[in-house]
Amino acid sequence: MPAMPELPEVETIARRLRDGWSEAPALPGKRIASVTLRWPRHIAIPSAARFRRSIAGNCVHDVRRRGKYLVFPLDRGTLLIHLKMSGDLQLVSPGTAPDPYDRTVFYLDDGWELRFSDARKFGKAYLVDNPERVLARLGPEPLERAFTWEVLGGILRSHRRALKPLLLDQASVAGLGNIYVDEALHRARLHPLRRSDTLSEAEVRALWRGIRLSLQRGLRHHGASIDWVYRGGDFQNHFRVYQRTGEPCPECGTPIERLVIGQRGTHICPACQRA
Repeated sequence: MPAMPELPEVETIARRLRDGWSEAPALPGKRIASVTLRWPRHIAIPSAARFRRSIAGNCVHDVRRRGKYLVFPLDRGTLLIHLKMSGDLQLVSPGTAPDPYDRTVFYLDDGWELRFSDARKFGKAYLVDNPERVLARLGPEPLERAFTWEVLGGILRSHRRALKPLLLDQASVAGLGNIYVDEALHRARLHPLRRSDTLSEAEVRALWRGIRLSLQRGLRHHGASIDWVYRGGDFQNHFRVYQRTGEPCPECGTPIERLVIGQRGTHICPACQRA
């Protein structure tokens, strides 16, 4: 299964749109003149027709991230975008040739375009008065100061689930996905099928450090570019276990193995992460 953008990839997109970069200015302060919906099913809330009417004339005030959602506070309401499996969001200059996968295009009043490209058509956009209507179910942000090892321990103890499926559950911890859970569990020397309520305090601390360090490393490298959809990141060159089946573990040299857990390809070192 192709990789989905996770916290570092979505945060990288948010920062580029918020701050601008060499190929595009900052998005905040620009006003949406109109939108073209080439794939109306992109729009989850409200109806596509109402979305088209309501979004026009709104100024984008900021670009944030919550979990794997991009969050755009507007004059009237908040635009949320979830990239899902193959989505990408770019600010492109006037006259840029269209891409066949540009499903939703926001035309800005100065000629620039915010293009939501989505080859597999799984992405979603929401226009809501209160973003918590969509975001309330998300768990804590793993890089915020409030996410302590004690908080993580409470989450783990409150369930009797295998570690990997629990960490992938966005209601438990927001923003984690297949890549960074595999990387974090390897750093913590924990098997992905270990039951969450059996970890010692030392193991909880190790997992907390593994989660944060893996995400921080991913952010430092602007995320991972491992599918044809995503560009710019190079964290794929620094993976410890993810997609490294048969290659030596960076800690002990044992060949990395691939398991399937909950229909997800999972990568471990069988020596460092004993069942």
